[in-house]
Amino acid sequence: MYPLKNEQFKESQIKNMKFLKTSLVVIACLLAGISLLVYWAYVSGRLQKAVVNKVTDQVTSDVLEKGLLNKVLGFEGTRTYLILFLNNTEMRPGGGFIGAYGLLQVDNGVPHLLKVEGTEILDNSGNKDFESVPPAPLAKYLKVSRWYFRDSNWSPDFSVSAQKSIDLFLKQGGLGTVPKIDAVIGFTPTVIEEILKIHGPIKINGEEFNADNFTEKLEYEVEYGYSQRGLEFSQRKDIIHELAQSLMTELRLDLFKNWQKYYTLLQKVLKEKQIVMYSSNNEEQAVLSQKDWAGKMKPTSQDYVLWADANLGSLKTDVALDKELTYTIVPDKNGRFVAKVKMKFKHKGSFNWRISRYRDYARVFVPVGSELIKATGAMDMEKSSKPGAVDQGIENGRQWFGAFIAIEPGQVGELSFEYYLPEIVVDQIRNNNYELTVQKEIGTIATKLTLGLDFGKKLISAYPGEAVSNYGDNRYDLVSDLREDRIFNVKLKN
Repeated sequence: MYPLKNEQFKESQIKNMKFLKTSLVVIACLLAGISLLVYWAYVSGRLQKAVVNKVTDQVTSDVLEKGLLNKVLGFEGTRTYLILFLNNTEMRPGGGFIGAYGLLQVDNGVPHLLKVEGTEILDNSGNKDFESVPPAPLAKYLKVSRWYFRDSNWSPDFSVSAQKSIDLFLKQGGLGTVPKIDAVIGFTPTVIEEILKIHGPIKINGEEFNADNFTEKLEYEVEYGYSQRGLEFSQRKDIIHELAQSLMTELRLDLFKNWQKYYTLLQKVLKEKQIVMYSSNNEEQAVLSQKDWAGKMKPTSQDYVLWADANLGSLKTDVALDKELTYTIVPDKNGRFVAKVKMKFKHKGSFNWRISRYRDYARVFVPVGSELIKATGAMDMEKSSKPGAVDQGIENGRQWFGAFIAIEPGQVGELSFEYYLPEIVVDQIRNNNYELTVQKEIGTIATKLTLGLDFGKKLISAYPGEAVSNYGDNRYDLVSDLREDRIFNVKLKN
């Protein structure tokens, strides 16, 4: 079908084109937070306010009027950021397993990296004298009795996960003498890979890290390489701190030299949710949400799908998977519409130090009021040939259905949930205007997305448009990907 030509989409496109006009508040917070890009304005060891203002004038003016810039850069009091290293080769709903974290303070524009360490150090040695009941799937499939900081990003909405991260971090005594956490920034190794494509390789202790080997090499170093270098287990993630310090030094001049490349990259990784942020300040959080940098589940009264995988005890196996999400709708004879969400997993790996069978607890989030008909492919944890339990609940204003699945190396697995669409969505189809939001899971790369939507009546127009060969029928068929969130609109004929 040909694309809809309405003001809503024109405005959407204009907003996308004007993405460069962003708030330096969040950019500066982000760059400082990951300790990698902050030095774009770090002159002679000191972030000068005049330099910040000069660059800000090139980017945006509205944020300065709100006075937020000085706050996030610590010109109106020291700011503390909790940095989450989200490993997207071990997926979790909030962006990837939190294998390490950092604490960063910014005081009068100068960033101070207070700590970088593995989350297991805090989880094993921190305070345990508090209530921390884990979500049922974590308790069941990981056999844990407590909800630890490393597992805090269980929600696919980063604002929810970040608040839980702060909660558990404080309860476990991670803050020390620091008074409070002002914001949380999560980023995946994909960000560093993209940075190294611009900057080129860096060397740590004689070892070269480049865009192609960064993630795997770092994982090897913290799992095995540390012992070969004569380090204790407690020191195995010291290399992360060394990498951060090296990148800060290496990028100091390169960011000036290649500012536009890094700025373009920043837009890309924010849009693709390889970086997500949360602020405990309501005004700052509103800016993050407005820019769609907060990793929030989008509010909508229309149709909605978000698939969230949780790798539970299968090493870094997500790196070996090809995933394809399929969403279909068909009318039934009673005037209802049956929706089906299916994920196809193709395991391309083999057993090694990094890859194993894939053990996944998957949830699909759909509109409230959706009624589960059946699930196919759910497995029992102990015996894969036995059908597994199917869970459901309401979270973040969405209905969800969840189940466990395991896929052996070299095999293909499928898990699907079939359900009736709620009346609010059916009414929109009856009124000839249908909208679907498909959100990506934070940290995923580009899951393939296939739509096959049969509305039982002809289409007038659709956006994005179908292939010409599909014009003139009752269906909306499209193949896309989830490199970023996708919104689809269809106008139907009476």
